[in-house]
Amino acid sequence: MRPVDPLGPYPDRLTDVLDHWAAAEPERVFLARRGANGEWLRLSYGKFRQLARNAAQWLLNAGLTAERPIAILSGNDLEHAILGMAAMYAGIPYAPIAPAYSLVSTSFDKLRHIFGLLNPGLIFVSDRLLFSRALEAVANPAILCIATTGTESSLNFDALTSTEATADLARVTQMVTPDTVAKILFTSGSTGVPKGVINTQRMLCSNQEMLRTAFPFMKQTPPVICDWLPWNHTFGGNHNFGLVLYNGGTLYIDDGRPVGKDFAETLRNLREIATTIYFNVPKGYELLVEHLKVDEDLRQHFFSRLSMTFYAAAGLGQPIWDALDELAVASCGYRIPMMTGLGATETAPFAICARKEYARSGVVGLPVPGVELRLVPSGHKMEVRLRGPNVTPGFWRQPEVTRAAFDEEGFYRLGDALRFLDPNDRSKGFVFDGRIAEDFKLSTGTWVSVGPLRAKFLHHSEPYVREIVFAGQDQDELTALIFPDPKNPPDRDTLQNLLRTFAEQNTGSSTRVVRAILLDEPPSLEAGEITDKGSINQQNVLRRRADLVQQLYTTPVPAAVITL
Repeated sequence: MRPVDPLGPYPDRLTDVLDHWAAAEPERVFLARRGANGEWLRLSYGKFRQLARNAAQWLLNAGLTAERPIAILSGNDLEHAILGMAAMYAGIPYAPIAPAYSLVSTSFDKLRHIFGLLNPGLIFVSDRLLFSRALEAVANPAILCIATTGTESSLNFDALTSTEATADLARVTQMVTPDTVAKILFTSGSTGVPKGVINTQRMLCSNQEMLRTAFPFMKQTPPVICDWLPWNHTFGGNHNFGLVLYNGGTLYIDDGRPVGKDFAETLRNLREIATTIYFNVPKGYELLVEHLKVDEDLRQHFFSRLSMTFYAAAGLGQPIWDALDELAVASCGYRIPMMTGLGATETAPFAICARKEYARSGVVGLPVPGVELRLVPSGHKMEVRLRGPNVTPGFWRQPEVTRAAFDEEGFYRLGDALRFLDPNDRSKGFVFDGRIAEDFKLSTGTWVSVGPLRAKFLHHSEPYVREIVFAGQDQDELTALIFPDPKNPPDRDTLQNLLRTFAEQNTGSSTRVVRAILLDEPPSLEAGEITDKGSINQQNVLRRRADLVQQLYTTPVPAAVITL
């Protein structure tokens, strides 16, 4: 499947876009983040470009090369953004790495694996003391470390930005081509072992032109967003950061997260910043809806300039979607389009996008201009594969992984399944049909379609269940391991009732959960049961908790097992 409309022209380098806006709108705010006093620290396009080019000159003076990338271990902040763009000016790849690998993990296994692949020539952290344990565990002491604070044993970041850029930098920047590696993003995949996805300049620039083509209103109204999504992920670091830069907008860095008390910071920011586009993951929208319902001032301010909302990373439940529609109508008299699509770190990530007239939970849409889509039978489903200028050329220093990721025609194997929303009218687009690797067969030969079933069960069991992992490969019946919601954990009677009422609606062997165990240990990041962005890895949960899976099929039934 190919879009009829061609993809428009796009620049060779993302730094060309920064050069453009710094010349056209030098005083316009590009980035802002709250300082220690709670006030917003703002960087204009002109000032940001100056600081990024100065830092790039320092990188050249320090003798850094493209063979030894820059490792950024800390999260979203102004220094992170400056160093990332400086690396692009200097033609040196950089790798933003999930802070959880340094601050949550105790074994540092994933961080050690990443450092082994990268062989970094420079490390940046926001706070040297905060990251000291991780650095001592995995980093060669000879590698130069730069920090913003706690710099007694590191170089202070100001040394980079106070270095004046020279004409030599302009010459080096011109040598950066569309094929130059801009950054390396690490994604865990099904094995839990991080893979380094190469992101070229062509990928980043073509992907932003695809976004602008899909949402042309950004040409007339530069986007203003307030965003927490981490830059070590493609959604926050490529999609959202790039969207603001490409269209001359403003990004307010939100230090909140859709988790517990951290969400209070997000609410504080949204009470001050009226966004034109709002991005979040489904959990973030769930929490936001709770507050929009009871806080009229927040609701009026949130919808005052909003032209679009967008979610990714997981499926958004239709009840949350409907609630947002109702709140928008109550505030401004009309619904605000909720958009989504389908992509991956390997596609930069924008590749498939829903049309607003067919948008609803589960619908991902059609390939955007520049992207070719191929459907290939895989078991009982249709696997989607993609090709285009936004698709990665491969994985950093992992040639075997690269070869396995592409088919004989050069299409990237996304690993997701799709089906048509309306087989009689394919222009309405596709519906997400789960991950190919998650599905399995019962002993009867019946397939269990994990993705859609998971979404259905989580909706049915609100607000008691946070996650569910299905078991039953080559068994007669479907069973499950259940992670309770920490705030609303179900007791045995409640869970048994949920199993019963779910079975009344889903009577087939591949949709009827007959036994379950309620888990008291949350999914482990270190064991790869959960990714640093919060999504569950079903295969790793089943492997790590194989003894519990065995109990689900033991006779007589163990005490821990709740039966239908």
